[in-house]
Amino acid sequence: MMRIISGEFKGRKLKSVPGSGTRPTSDKIRESIFNIIGPYFDGGMSLDLYGGSGALTIEGLSRGVDKAIIIDADSKAVETINYNLQSLDLSNRAEVFRNDSYRALKALRKRDTQFTYVFLDPPYKKQKIKKEIEFLMEYGLLERAAMIVCEHDAVLKLPEEIGTCYRLKHEQYNSTTAVTIYRNEIEGER
Repeated sequence: MMRIISGEFKGRKLKSVPGSGTRPTSDKIRESIFNIIGPYFDGGMSLDLYGGSGALTIEGLSRGVDKAIIIDADSKAVETINYNLQSLDLSNRAEVFRNDSYRALKALRKRDTQFTYVFLDPPYKKQKIKKEIEFLMEYGLLERAAMIVCEHDAVLKLPEEIGTCYRLKHEQYNSTTAVTIYRNEIEGER
Protein backbone atom coordinates (compact mmCIF):
# COMPACT_ATOMS: atom_id res chain seq x y z
CA MET A 1 0.00 0.00 0.00
CA MET A 2 1.15 3.49 -0.86
CA ARG A 3 0.36 6.51 1.27
CA ILE A 4 -0.20 10.16 0.54
CA ILE A 5 2.84 11.97 1.90
CA SER A 6 1.53 15.45 2.71
CA GLY A 7 -1.36 17.88 2.51
CA GLU A 8 -5.08 17.46 3.09
CA PHE A 9 -5.01 13.66 2.76
CA LYS A 10 -1.65 13.01 4.45
CA GLY A 11 -1.29 9.40 5.60
CA ARG A 12 -4.30 8.09 3.66
CA LYS A 13 -3.68 4.82 1.82
CA LEU A 14 -3.82 4.32 -1.93
CA LYS A 15 -4.43 1.06 -3.72
CA SER A 16 -1.76 -0.11 -6.20
CA VAL A 17 -2.53 -1.36 -9.70
CA PRO A 18 -2.74 -5.17 -9.58
CA GLY A 19 -0.16 -7.17 -11.54
CA SER A 20 3.34 -6.25 -12.63
CA GLY A 21 2.49 -4.04 -15.61
CA THR A 22 2.69 -0.78 -13.64
CA ARG A 23 5.75 0.49 -11.80
CA PRO A 24 4.66 2.74 -8.91
CA THR A 25 6.67 5.85 -8.04
CA SER A 26 8.25 5.27 -4.64
CA ASP A 27 7.30 7.50 -1.70
CA LYS A 28 10.88 8.82 -1.58
CA ILE A 29 10.82 9.89 -5.24
CA ARG A 30 7.30 11.34 -4.94
CA GLU A 31 8.36 13.38 -1.91
CA SER A 32 11.46 14.62 -3.74
CA ILE A 33 9.39 15.63 -6.80
CA PHE A 34 6.94 17.65 -4.72
CA ASN A 35 9.70 19.31 -2.72
CA ILE A 36 11.09 20.58 -6.04
CA ILE A 37 7.85 21.70 -7.73
CA GLY A 38 5.89 22.71 -4.62
CA PRO A 39 5.74 21.55 -2.01
CA TYR A 40 2.24 23.06 -1.80
CA PHE A 41 0.11 24.72 -4.46
CA ASP A 42 -2.36 27.54 -4.73
CA GLY A 43 -4.58 25.98 -7.37
CA GLY A 44 -3.68 25.00 -10.90
CA MET A 45 -4.55 22.15 -13.23
CA SER A 46 -2.52 18.97 -13.65
CA LEU A 47 -2.27 16.35 -16.38
CA ASP A 48 -0.92 12.84 -15.86
CA LEU A 49 -0.46 10.97 -19.15
CA TYR A 50 0.49 7.66 -17.47
CA GLY A 51 -1.71 7.64 -14.38
CA GLY A 52 -0.91 4.20 -12.94
CA SER A 53 -2.56 4.27 -9.50
CA GLY A 54 -3.09 8.05 -9.69
CA ALA A 55 -0.66 8.60 -6.79
CA LEU A 56 1.23 11.54 -8.35
CA THR A 57 -1.97 13.37 -9.24
CA ILE A 58 -3.65 12.62 -5.91
CA GLU A 59 -0.54 13.86 -4.08
CA GLY A 60 -0.86 17.10 -6.07
CA LEU A 61 -4.58 17.42 -5.25
CA SER A 62 -3.80 16.79 -1.57
CA ARG A 63 -1.26 19.63 -1.70
CA GLY A 64 -3.59 22.20 -3.30
CA VAL A 65 -3.88 21.56 -7.06
CA ASP A 66 -7.49 22.41 -8.04
CA LYS A 67 -8.28 19.96 -10.81
CA ALA A 68 -6.67 17.16 -12.76
CA ILE A 69 -6.96 15.00 -15.83
CA ILE A 70 -5.51 11.50 -15.58
CA ILE A 71 -4.88 9.28 -18.60
CA ASP A 72 -3.86 5.64 -18.73
CA ALA A 73 -4.12 3.05 -21.50
CA ASP A 74 -4.52 0.13 -19.07
CA SER A 75 -8.04 -0.76 -17.88
CA LYS A 76 -6.76 -2.05 -14.49
CA ALA A 77 -4.96 1.26 -13.94
CA VAL A 78 -8.09 3.29 -14.80
CA GLU A 79 -10.12 1.14 -12.41
CA THR A 80 -7.52 1.66 -9.65
CA ILE A 81 -7.36 5.43 -10.25
CA ASN A 82 -11.15 5.71 -10.01
CA TYR A 83 -11.16 3.61 -6.81
CA ASN A 84 -8.47 5.83 -5.21
CA LEU A 85 -10.25 9.04 -6.19
CA GLN A 86 -13.60 7.78 -4.89
CA SER A 87 -12.07 6.59 -1.59
CA LEU A 88 -10.86 10.16 -0.96
CA ASP A 89 -14.01 11.83 -2.35
CA LEU A 90 -11.92 13.45 -5.12
CA SER A 91 -13.90 12.28 -8.16
CA ASN A 92 -15.33 15.78 -8.62
CA ARG A 93 -11.80 17.24 -8.96
CA ALA A 94 -10.34 14.76 -11.46
CA GLU A 95 -11.36 13.32 -14.82
CA VAL A 96 -10.02 9.90 -15.77
CA PHE A 97 -9.77 8.58 -19.33
CA ARG A 98 -8.58 5.30 -20.79
CA ASN A 99 -6.46 6.27 -23.78
CA ASP A 100 -2.91 6.31 -25.05
CA SER A 101 -0.87 9.47 -24.63
CA TYR A 102 -0.96 10.68 -28.26
CA ARG A 103 -4.71 10.26 -28.72
CA ALA A 104 -5.27 11.88 -25.32
CA LEU A 105 -3.14 14.92 -26.27
CA LYS A 106 -5.04 15.31 -29.57
CA ALA A 107 -8.37 15.17 -27.70
CA LEU A 108 -7.19 17.65 -25.06
CA ARG A 109 -6.20 20.13 -27.78
CA LYS A 110 -9.90 20.51 -28.60
CA ARG A 111 -10.84 21.36 -25.00
CA ASP A 112 -9.05 24.72 -24.82
CA THR A 113 -7.36 23.66 -21.57
CA GLN A 114 -3.89 24.51 -20.32
CA PHE A 115 -1.97 22.74 -17.58
CA THR A 116 0.13 24.08 -14.74
CA TYR A 117 1.70 20.69 -13.94
CA VAL A 118 2.27 17.70 -16.22
CA PHE A 119 3.41 14.25 -15.07
CA LEU A 120 5.07 11.92 -17.58
CA ASP A 121 5.98 8.54 -16.12
CA PRO A 122 5.78 6.14 -19.08
CA PRO A 123 6.80 2.49 -19.08
CA TYR A 124 10.58 2.61 -19.45
CA LYS A 125 10.51 0.54 -22.65
CA LYS A 126 8.00 2.93 -24.29
CA GLN A 127 9.50 6.31 -23.49
CA LYS A 128 8.68 9.10 -25.93
CA ILE A 129 8.98 11.99 -23.49
CA LYS A 130 10.64 14.50 -25.84
CA LYS A 131 7.93 13.99 -28.47
CA GLU A 132 5.15 14.29 -25.87
CA ILE A 133 6.57 17.58 -24.57
CA GLU A 134 6.76 18.84 -28.17
CA PHE A 135 3.07 17.94 -28.63
CA LEU A 136 2.16 19.69 -25.36
CA MET A 137 3.78 22.87 -26.72
CA GLU A 138 2.49 22.51 -30.27
CA TYR A 139 -1.09 22.00 -29.04
CA GLY A 140 -0.90 24.97 -26.64
CA LEU A 141 -1.53 22.80 -23.57
CA LEU A 142 1.06 24.39 -21.28
CA GLU A 143 0.53 27.45 -19.12
CA ARG A 144 3.37 29.95 -18.95
CA ALA A 145 5.80 28.62 -16.32
CA ALA A 146 4.18 25.15 -16.40
CA MET A 147 6.24 22.40 -14.77
CA ILE A 148 6.70 19.03 -16.51
CA VAL A 149 7.84 16.15 -14.30
CA CYS A 150 9.39 13.25 -16.22
CA GLU A 151 10.22 10.00 -14.43
CA HIS A 152 12.35 7.86 -16.71
CA ASP A 153 14.96 5.18 -17.09
CA ALA A 154 18.28 6.48 -15.76
CA VAL A 155 20.03 5.60 -19.05
CA LEU A 156 17.77 7.99 -21.00
CA LYS A 157 19.46 11.35 -21.48
CA LEU A 158 16.90 14.09 -22.06
CA PRO A 159 17.99 17.38 -23.65
CA GLU A 160 18.61 20.61 -21.70
CA GLU A 161 15.84 22.31 -23.69
CA ILE A 162 12.80 21.13 -25.61
CA GLY A 163 11.26 24.07 -27.45
CA THR A 164 10.37 26.71 -24.84
CA CYS A 165 10.86 24.24 -21.97
CA TYR A 166 14.18 24.20 -20.15
CA ARG A 167 15.53 21.66 -17.72
CA LEU A 168 15.06 22.94 -14.19
CA LYS A 169 16.33 19.86 -12.34
CA HIS A 170 17.66 16.37 -12.98
CA GLU A 171 18.07 13.76 -10.24
CA GLN A 172 19.10 10.13 -10.48
CA TYR A 173 17.65 8.06 -7.62
CA ASN A 174 19.13 4.63 -8.28
CA SER A 175 20.59 2.60 -11.13
CA THR A 176 17.26 2.51 -12.98
CA THR A 177 15.28 5.65 -12.07
CA ALA A 178 15.83 9.33 -12.82
CA VAL A 179 13.56 12.38 -12.73
CA THR A 180 13.95 15.36 -15.03
CA ILE A 181 11.82 18.45 -14.43
CA TYR A 182 11.23 21.01 -17.15
CA ARG A 183 9.71 24.45 -16.86
CA ASN A 184 7.97 26.27 -19.67
CA GLU A 185 9.94 29.45 -20.06
CA ILE A 186 8.48 32.81 -19.21
CA GLU A 187 9.97 35.38 -21.57
CA GLY A 188 13.03 36.99 -20.03
CA GLU A 189 12.96 34.62 -17.03
CA ARG A 190 16.37 32.98 -17.41
